[in-house]
Amino acid sequence: MPEPRFLLLSDVAAELNVSDSQVYHMVRSGELPAIKIGGRGQWRVERSQLEKYIQERYAETAAWVRDNPLADREAE
Repeated sequence: MPEPRFLLLSDVAAELNVSDSQVYHMVRSGELPAIKIGGRGQWRVERSQLEKYIQERYAETAAWVRDNPLADREAE
């Protein structure tokens, strides 16, 4: 069975191993693109957007690690 195109916020939270409220904040702040659907305005995150978000976080982390190297312990 193919993976669903759209994920519930709880599915995204499970995928990222964070809380549902953290994902809701990411969506509401625009950090993670999502859509509201249905009469009750339920949030959905497209799987491709989640994968793009993850890749962007990897790139940001790699840049941070490069710019903030561990101090050489032998210099102490």
